[in-house]
Amino acid sequence: MRVSELPTARPPGAGREDIDFAAAQRAVADLLVALGRDPGSEHLADTPRRVADAYAEMLTPREFNLTTFPNDEGYDELVLARDIPMQSLCMHHMLPFHGVAHVGYLPGERILGLSKLARVVELFARDFQVQERLTKQVADWLQEYLAPVGVGVVIEAEHMCMSLRGVRATGSRTVTSALKGALREDGRSRQEFFALTGVAG
Repeated sequence: MRVSELPTARPPGAGREDIDFAAAQRAVADLLVALGRDPGSEHLADTPRRVADAYAEMLTPREFNLTTFPNDEGYDELVLARDIPMQSLCMHHMLPFHGVAHVGYLPGERILGLSKLARVVELFARDFQVQERLTKQVADWLQEYLAPVGVGVVIEAEHMCMSLRGVRATGSRTVTSALKGALREDGRSRQEFFALTGVAG
């Protein structure tokens, strides 16, 4: 079997090496002071470092190689990975949103190592995001690099900026979708994709 590896997939934004940890820690300490807290107290003394490390982790996806294989058997039915865990950060409030992604494609000349569908979700989720853009980025990337007959992405997520503040709609989930190729243009393929994801299309 002929295996093909595309160039290493890297995050679209800054990498961990671009993070100024000292500046981030100073900023957290300044924020604590601005909120009326003492960053020198016993319980908060190490908080600036912990927060800087936490954000660095949440904003840095792992690099990976997009491994593909020839579609020698001519498989032309839907391939779908459901309930891929997804965590990201709202770019408006810097609070997390989390949920699941359902990612599927109709193979063309090549098929994809299944774990790579989850890797692509992480690649774009580990950033300051809005859910609509995240959904489209995953679909666009797979369409460009895998060249399938069609791609579908659905993300269901709860946003802490809605659950913990403002309307405080705990448990509310936002659903977004992005469809490419046959999954957008062919009604039967589109219906099958949404039926298998469990989301009404």
